[in-house]
Amino acid sequence: MLYKNSSLTNTFKSVAAAFFGVQSNKNRERDFSQGKLSHFIVVGLIGVIMFIAVLIAVVNLVMPST
Repeated sequence: MLYKNSSLTNTFKSVAAAFFGVQSNKNRERDFSQGKLSHFIVVGLIGVIMFIAVLIAVVNLVMPST
């Protein structure tokens, strides 16, 4: 059970690093050899949705409605 949590944590870290473009070669190789594609897709979609939500919130704060 601990391995699954660790794997999920590693998936979140890898996706976050990929968003910023700072993924190390060692981690990339680990992801391709041990990671599951479905996990990366789900976490990536969650990250994109959160990013868009933050952008919308920032725009609404900067540009008040008239």
